[in-house]
Amino acid sequence: MSLGLSLLAGVVLDALFGESKRFHPLVGFGRLADRLESRFNAAGRGRRLDGLLAWSLAVLPLTLLAGLLARLPLLGELLAILVLYAALGLRSLGEHSRPVLEALQRGDLQAARRAVSRLVSRDTSALDAGGVARATSESLLENGSDAVFATLFWFVVAGAPGVVLHRLANTLDAMWGYRTPRFERFGWAAARIDDLLNYVPARLAALTYALLGKTRLALACWRHQAPLWDSPNAGPVMAAGAGALGVELGGAAVYHGVRQERPILGAGGPADAGTIVAAWSLLQRGVLLWLALVLLGDWLHA
Repeated sequence: MSLGLSLLAGVVLDALFGESKRFHPLVGFGRLADRLESRFNAAGRGRRLDGLLAWSLAVLPLTLLAGLLARLPLLGELLAILVLYAALGLRSLGEHSRPVLEALQRGDLQAARRAVSRLVSRDTSALDAGGVARATSESLLENGSDAVFATLFWFVVAGAPGVVLHRLANTLDAMWGYRTPRFERFGWAAARIDDLLNYVPARLAALTYALLGKTRLALACWRHQAPLWDSPNAGPVMAAGAGALGVELGGAAVYHGVRQERPILGAGGPADAGTIVAAWSLLQRGVLLWLALVLLGDWLHA
């Protein structure tokens, strides 16, 4: 099966079935990561080297196994498609953002706050309707890069082992990559490796958002605003995405009881329920563009 058809098959499976409701492989991986963290970072005393060793034990054997299985005739192709399906988060993002949108549309702010709290790590209890819409739109743009475009990128570049490497590294960054007393040293490797693996995909995602939205504004926001953001990869993605949508995102947010003054991203009016719809559409159209380009590449090289 060609690369394009394998990519299409994985995306179609995600669209049809989404995440497993009973057991997801990343749940089991999360348990393994918790055990490794308790072993190598007891009482938060783990060093950078301990974090790198724990990361290696969690990620490298599974990546190697995926690489070996991917070489098997026929079964390897099927495995690659299933790995891509398991790693993609497109339908999941839609399923998590839809309750927020529906609550905002019926004017139920409390339900919207509860729904968006499942998407973001910031404190949502005091958000107004605009703040809820802003947080949801930011999540769609940023997680669209991490859980969708980066997954597609690594599948194209390195097949199943590339997807496994990226998805597990991204999961460990979400678990360990915090600048807290417990994880500042131990989680350093997880955070830096995830930054490295997402560097190119994030910029391709930002370019995709720009091309499919208000292109000039998106590129200008990317150039001027992204360097102000604290994440080297989220900055380009969210600045370009906000510019493509023609809205203002970013701004102050409360995390773990502490108010953080984040830069403003994008330009235009404040976010509202329509921004969530537009961000979701932008993400879907981006995936269709990537699929079309890969399928076109297959046809040209046939």
